[in-house]
Amino acid sequence: MSGEHEIENNENNKEEISSKKERKIKGGKKNKRRGLKAFGIIVLVLLILLAIIIGSIVWVINDKFSKMQQVDIDEEELSVASEVEQNLAEYRNIALFGIDSRQDSYSRGNRSDCIIIASLNNTTKEVKLISVYRDTYVNIEGHGLDKITHAYSYGEVPLAIKTLNTNLDLNIKEFVTVNFDAVKEIVDNIGGISMNITQEEVSHISGISKAGTYNLTGEQALAYSRIRYATGGDYKRTERMRDVLTAVMNKIKTFDISRLNSFIDFVLPKIYTNISASDVFSMIPSLTSIKVADSIGWPYNTQGITLDRWYGVPITLESNVKQLHEEVFGETDYTPSETVKQISQSIVDKTGYGK
Repeated sequence: MSGEHEIENNENNKEEISSKKERKIKGGKKNKRRGLKAFGIIVLVLLILLAIIIGSIVWVINDKFSKMQQVDIDEEELSVASEVEQNLAEYRNIALFGIDSRQDSYSRGNRSDCIIIASLNNTTKEVKLISVYRDTYVNIEGHGLDKITHAYSYGEVPLAIKTLNTNLDLNIKEFVTVNFDAVKEIVDNIGGISMNITQEEVSHISGISKAGTYNLTGEQALAYSRIRYATGGDYKRTERMRDVLTAVMNKIKTFDISRLNSFIDFVLPKIYTNISASDVFSMIPSLTSIKVADSIGWPYNTQGITLDRWYGVPITLESNVKQLHEEVFGETDYTPSETVKQISQSIVDKTGYGK
């Protein structure tokens, strides 16, 4: 009997040990499930927080860039030839217009006193600034041969861009317009710009009595950029405009995030453009890597003529366009379009100014 009791006790012990093991395993599984559940909750909370942060950033960005004065333009109105589109695919050419309005008016009747093409090489991130002289004699659709500055006045931005595209074989689809009050306020907002003033320029800028390097205020910078009656005339004047723009760009590149954010808030409401908010935002990270590689005036070769008024005649339009594409866009042995050739010949016929 004692042997039977021993066997029974052994079996009971085995069952108890087995039961303990089973309870331990089940307990372990429960703890593991609790751990996984807790981890899942933490991940979910983090994802929700991340979504809130991203949503807030997007809202702030949209709110910020909604302050720009934006307008939609039908690209079909801009006359970008398919061949030109293909040839200049590597370049983003943006028209910058400074108009002679002292108020927030960008409509018909305002002349583009300043015309600059900012040409961004998408590969090298280099920018070339090309000033188009305001008195340049070109063809304006619906108005014939006239000063290019009048295109904006006749048909606002679409006609101004179309005139640049058809006369220079360009692919411009984007623009930025500011009036002269905005230029003055922008320079003041960034704390002025450093500029070397010659003795001849001194008399045109208030508060400066002798030649030298000065930190110009907005009013002084505007006066400097608009000097016409000095050596070089309108040609030197457009160079000064490019110098002011370059100085502003270089100073902005030195701003920290806080200062840049403040400047963006200030300047956006003063901009009239068709560039979308998302495009503007996408360009911000590359601002520090963008550099102005060259600054030129166009046309290269001109001759003045007085008809009903004074005009700057390209000698010839065809050869000036050829030189532009070879030097700025690296198109070796460039052949201007038939449209440019026809306009060029009409200018020669009207003025008698050939090669």
